Amino acid sequence: MVQAWAAMAPGQRLERYEYDAGPLGPEEVEVEVETCGICHSDLSVVNNDWGISTFPAVPGHEVIGRVVALGPLAKGLSVGQRVGIGWSAESCMHCRQCLAGDGNLCAENVATIVGHYGGFADRVRAQWQWAIPLPETLDAKNAGPLLCGGTTVFAPFHDYDISPTQHVGVVGIGGLGHLALKFAKAWGCEVTAFTSTDSKANEARAFGADRVVNSRDREALRANAGSSDLLLVTVNVPLDWPAMVGMLAPRGRMHIVGAVLKPMPVMAMDLITAQRSISGSPTAGPLVMAKMLEFSAHHGIAPQTEHFPMDQVNDALEHLKAGNARYRIVLDA
Repeated sequence: MVQAWAAMAPGQRLERYEYDAGPLGPEEVEVEVETCGICHSDLSVVNNDWGISTFPAVPGHEVIGRVVALGPLAKGLSVGQRVGIGWSAESCMHCRQCLAGDGNLCAENVATIVGHYGGFADRVRAQWQWAIPLPETLDAKNAGPLLCGGTTVFAPFHDYDISPTQHVGVVGIGGLGHLALKFAKAWGCEVTAFTSTDSKANEARAFGADRVVNSRDREALRANAGSSDLLLVTVNVPLDWPAMVGMLAPRGRMHIVGAVLKPMPVMAMDLITAQRSISGSPTAGPLVMAKMLEFSAHHGIAPQTEHFPMDQVNDALEHLKAGNARYRIVLDA
């Protein structure tokens, strides 16, 4: 029996929950959880903000742990190996998206915490392709948030061939944004942090920002207009979208990774005249996740974390909900 923490209905506090995982599937791996990061998406699923949650909901999709069992068709892993599991737990592995390495875009992709029990538990399962081996030199204790938050902000650098000579802006210096600054700096880019919280300025510089701009200061925004080749938006709240588009250089791209739930009003001519674009992406496929972990290990990139024992999960979620996390929370199993 798996011992877990679950929300039994939308918006409820998590409570202890025991479930029988059944026989291990032929392509599944079972992982003994060591740590599990908390992502804002966990809150969204607990509250059913996106209308896709299933209950009981066991959150947790930034898992670090060791393989304890392998299905007969699981490949490339061994019992005792340390792995990470992110947002995805399964995909079909035969569609064009999966064959191209984009299993996160597979129509049959199964989220680790939607219709599947996640990592706020002592054990969690995933299809073998989605259990990503951890480099030995990576700080395993704090690596969990890389599996979702880190992957999400790393993927645009990889997918859009960002050059080290380009200028990258990061909007929102939180759980995603502080990792985006670290990746952008290690990538070799000139980096600007956009934040509405002046108290984060020094920390943003420590994470890699060459300059910090108050996103509510119109004069400061005008002074930086047309400067960003990539503007990575990590917040999940509406912004002054025309002003954000105005930050883009010719051929610049505004890329959305924060789940903003309200429409974004943008004038077509603001895109057309300078050949700008707007895009978005969800996490990444297994290969990009593995590359992200290798890049992080090589450059010594790790999230800034706060740790809570797993049995204090409700306190940890309240800490996140209150906006007090600096900058990612990790549960120790």
